[in-house]
Order: sequence, then structure tokens, then C-alpha cells
Amino acid sequence: MLKGLVIFDIDGVVRDEGRSYRRALADTVEHYTKGAYRPSMGEIDSLKAEGLWNNDWKASQELIKRWDEDIAVDYDELVQFFQDKYRGKNFDGYITEEPLLVTPEYFEQLSAHGLGWGFFSGAMRRSAEFVLKKRLGLTDPILIAMEDAPEKPDPTGLFAAIAQLEPPDTPGLPVAYVGDTAADMKVISNAAEQEPTRQWRAIGVIPPHAQTGDDKEYMYASNLQDVGADIVLPGTKELTPEILSTLL
Repeated sequence: MLKGLVIFDIDGVVRDEGRSYRRALADTVEHYTKGAYRPSMGEIDSLKAEGLWNNDWKASQELIKRWDEDIAVDYDELVQFFQDKYRGKNFDGYITEEPLLVTPEYFEQLSAHGLGWGFFSGAMRRSAEFVLKKRLGLTDPILIAMEDAPEKPDPTGLFAAIAQLEPPDTPGLPVAYVGDTAADMKVISNAAEQEPTRQWRAIGVIPPHAQTGDDKEYMYASNLQDVGADIVLPGTKELTPEILSTLL
């Protein structure tokens, strides 16, 4: 019998996209500004901290606009440029260089402790399935991807994942959502507004690129707490079944 549900973001939580998605984002901005501006990791983090730019294509477009409003950007062409860098022509781009932050055994432990689990990510389905199925070896995991729901912090995708995970004979199970951005934390606060009778937990994790051991890491964690994180951990593997049992 399930005791609760744990739903994970993917980027920065399951895989380290600091040298892939963010690299492609920086490449895209640099390309459209003709080499005049390449955003740093800190600048990308600051944009993400606004809680509005979970979609990296739109984040790229926004940074270009903030650099120079007069730069003409065809959004479809921008997406194609980004994808050519990130995914490559046949999944041979930056996506192949992403370190994994969890193992299949991690999810086996969750199941053994009566926790249902799945994924709600802003990544495209093919990209998300590449990491979940091909690299992690998970068999048909519950996944709500970019094509399936509105952008975060809209909680529609979270509710869709819950609907697939929650047995009909045990409605109202407590739910934790694990993410690394302000938008991820706001998903839970928005979900709680729509379904206040359910127990919700927003769990923040610090992605590898922000694990600097200095004020930058502290500020990253503080920002997640400021936008609603119930707890912030240094990585996904630190979110053990024992910790989850105290939260759900």
C-alpha cells in the first residue's frame, strides 16, 4: 500500500544539465548577439530565480531581448539552433555529456518503502525518455513532459502525474515535488491553492553547478526557501526514504 507520492523534475535533479542545456542556452544567446554577450551561469541562475523562465528556449529569447531589444529573433529558428546544440542531429549533442545524479537503485528504495514515484519535467519527451529509459534503464516510468502540460509553475502537469500514480482506492495521498528552481517550488504552492485538503511538500535540491560551498550556494538555497521550499538538500540522493517519511 502506498504511503505517499514523490514526483521529480529531471534537469538538475536526475541529470546535471549545467554543461548541456545551460551550455546550449549560452550558445544560443551568444549566436544571436553575434558574440557580443554570453550569459554566465550566475546570470542564468538569476533569470531562473524569477520563477518565470523554466523553458530554456524562452529563457534564451528573454536574455537576447534584455541585451538588445532590437535583435530580430525568429522563435522557431531559435528553437532549432538550441536543439542542434543540445540534442544534436541524432542524440549526439551535449545531451550525451550529462552526468546522472541518481541510480536505478534509488528508485527501487523508494518503492520498497511504499512510495510511488514519477516525473514532471519541462524537458521535451524524447529528451526526458532518453535519460530515464536509455541511460537510467527505468521501465515505462510515469512521465509528464513539455508536450503534455502547460509550463511550470502551472501545476497541471503535477496533477496529471498524480492521476497516473495514485490508486483509486487511496485518494488524497501526500505528495512531494522535487525540483531545483523557483518555478518548481511554485508548482507546489499553486497546487495547494487548487487542492488545499491534500498534504503537499516542496523539496528543493541544489544542482551541481550551484554547489560551490560559498555564498552562491547559500543564496541559491535561500531563494528556493523564499519561494516555498519546505526543505533544501545538497542533492537528490540525500532525499532518502527516511527523510521522506518525516515529510509525508
